[in-house]
Amino acid sequence: LSWLMRIHLVWPNWPIPGLGLLSKVGAPGGVMTPEYYLSLLTMHGTLMVFFVLTNAPFAAFGNYFLPIQIGAEDMAFPRFNMMSFWTTFVAFCILIAAFFVGDGPPIAGWTSYAPLSAVGADAGPGQGFGQTLWGLSIFVFCIASLLGSLNFIATTLDLRTKGMTLSRMPICTWAWFITSCIALLAFAVLLPACLLLILDRVAGTSFFIPAGLVISDRLQPHAGGSPLLWQHLFWFFGHPEVYIAILPAIGIVSHILINSMRRPLLSHKVVIYCMMGIGFLSYMVWGHHMFVSGMNPFSSLMFSFPTLVITIPATIMTLIWLGSLYGSRLRITAASLFALGFISMFVSGGVSGFFLAQPSIDIYLHATYFVVGHFHMVMGVAAIFGVFAGTYFWFPKMTGRMMNESLGRIHFWLTFIGTYCIFMPFHYLGLAGNVRRYSAFVDDFLVPLIPVHRFITIA
Repeated sequence: LSWLMRIHLVWPNWPIPGLGLLSKVGAPGGVMTPEYYLSLLTMHGTLMVFFVLTNAPFAAFGNYFLPIQIGAEDMAFPRFNMMSFWTTFVAFCILIAAFFVGDGPPIAGWTSYAPLSAVGADAGPGQGFGQTLWGLSIFVFCIASLLGSLNFIATTLDLRTKGMTLSRMPICTWAWFITSCIALLAFAVLLPACLLLILDRVAGTSFFIPAGLVISDRLQPHAGGSPLLWQHLFWFFGHPEVYIAILPAIGIVSHILINSMRRPLLSHKVVIYCMMGIGFLSYMVWGHHMFVSGMNPFSSLMFSFPTLVITIPATIMTLIWLGSLYGSRLRITAASLFALGFISMFVSGGVSGFFLAQPSIDIYLHATYFVVGHFHMVMGVAAIFGVFAGTYFWFPKMTGRMMNESLGRIHFWLTFIGTYCIFMPFHYLGLAGNVRRYSAFVDDFLVPLIPVHRFITIA
């Protein structure tokens, strides 16, 4: 999906073979319409954030290895486990169905800001049944995630083997446990938010739709709602979601480094305390996503401070990793290379996030590709590097077979170099004022940036 978006940005009039068969309305003759571009953006973000970054490092590896690491025979509630899996599958099917409905797939983005996502078909293409299915899919996904989180917490607290105290648990187990605690509260907020959004769309309620809203010369029959309420509810989930994706990867990477260095980290407990601190602070920083929403300047200051503070435990963990690596005889494997790549992505993305934590800078950069570069590096690519590291490391345990080490190293270097070639130029585009989410270059000053986009697309 992202590749199709990149092709359209660089070569907007080039017909993409086969795309017209997928959607005759959204891509007549294979040429993408602006609405179809936004639908690809929406589906790409939703699939990656919810169904990949939430599930792969946390649920996939956790369900397999958490019982092994604490000496349990199975998860505490196997039926909950199965319910969580199949409910996630149902949510995925609903989301895919939203992409093929007759009145167009959803185009409100993976954040689905109200009132655009709440008013229904009156808002234009992509705001009909497809958007309702989007809300239903995320609602069902929240149920699955809550079931899984409860299962992880119960397993960790109740099924540890004799002598396995909390202080003796591996860092990887701690990461899954802390992630479960974060997810339990985060998805418990997003669940009713999605329900209220669906009710606004189909039941005539006004939770997120303000009075006096006129669309296409038609006064909407709603009153008393607040679009900012959706932003608060969504981002109260949304920023902890970053750490739902990244903390399991931190645990996996720490586990692999300990094995590859053949010695413990400089401080096992400090890494655990840092993860706890990140989990706690993740619920205090959601407002930095809303600096341009018109919130009180004093509120911006209050959200900016903990956003800067949360970099402290992240920095301490990074220093512990680097200090542990110093002087060690690191065994270079595909798994350890991806673990080192994770640290590189985590640091690179985190540094750019330091600037976005300051309202005076974020106001200029918020709607630009700078945020795209930061977000993908610190959350998306870093978490995926953790998934790759865990896959190479645990593949023999899961299958009884070894992966090809030479191909694994080639995979790493192609991915590592390609990632920097793609996402570092995004920061330059953002500093140059290139606005994100636009399907075409509508301003003359953006024309010189097209070669940069072309380089990113090829990379």
